Amino acid sequence: MKIAFFELRKDEEEILKKLEKEYSVDVVKTEEILTQETLLMAKGCEGISILGHSKLERDLLDMIKEAGIKYISTRIIGYNHIDIEHAKKIGLKICNADYAPNGVADFTIMLILLTIRNYKPAMWRQNVNDYSLSGLMGREIRNLTIGVIGTGKIGGTVIKSLAGFQCKILANSEYESDEIKKYAQYVSMETLYKESDVISLHVPLTDESYHMINEETIDKMKDGVILINAARGELMDIQALIKGIEDQKIGALGLDVIENENGIYHMDRKSDIIQNRDMAYLRQFPNVVLTQHMAFYTDSATESMVRCGVEGLVEFKKKGTYRCEIA
Repeated sequence: MKIAFFELRKDEEEILKKLEKEYSVDVVKTEEILTQETLLMAKGCEGISILGHSKLERDLLDMIKEAGIKYISTRIIGYNHIDIEHAKKIGLKICNADYAPNGVADFTIMLILLTIRNYKPAMWRQNVNDYSLSGLMGREIRNLTIGVIGTGKIGGTVIKSLAGFQCKILANSEYESDEIKKYAQYVSMETLYKESDVISLHVPLTDESYHMINEETIDKMKDGVILINAARGELMDIQALIKGIEDQKIGALGLDVIENENGIYHMDRKSDIIQNRDMAYLRQFPNVVLTQHMAFYTDSATESMVRCGVEGLVEFKKKGTYRCEIA
């Protein structure tokens, strides 16, 4: 089976070499994003694999179908970069990736700790030999109420990890879990907003969840609330975040993802002028911690992502289905 891997990162190459032999596939490899122009690289391929920078909209999907490509794998969990409905309509099979939730869950706990312990201003001071303590007093997790929105694999793992800190945990999710009820109390969104000192998001990006954190919902939260997001940037309205920080309604932000990050994160832009004023403005605040969408980025998760990228295409051809199938 001949397949094409687009957006191939250096750290994926050795893993892919091993999988080529394991699954007996012939792989066309490129660092390029999949576009109407670069699709030519996949000539003669039955399947293609991408990451999140490749935008598979209607026109490109039609070209993929016309090129004789039947299967697509995206090596990430999210798939809002693909027009899934149109892909289904024209008969393309698509799967996403699956990996253990621990990496993102660990990173979420880290963001909570960084924000409640004033990590950013402490590091700023240290860089200029200012080792004073004034203004750096932190808080202890055990004394906080932490709200977790979404108790699926990642949110559930976050809750289990937080339980070890002996803090009060509130949860809200579309589906409640009996297992999670051992560690957290399910409450309404109104109650979670009202009572939580820290709120962490672990939900997929959908039409319903887009900008779920906005001026209206922030107004319902505690003064000085800390917001954590290692899920999807578009869950939070960046303008509302800026206003919340300026008004001191929001006490701190720990964001591994941010609205309109595409074209910035996962790229070396140090010599460029970044055309994202909101991001530039937000990152100046001492109580805002931004990381470059790296919560998922562990050795274990990377291997799982590449494996799903190959395995999904092979399974689609052999069996017509795959455990991570989305279309």
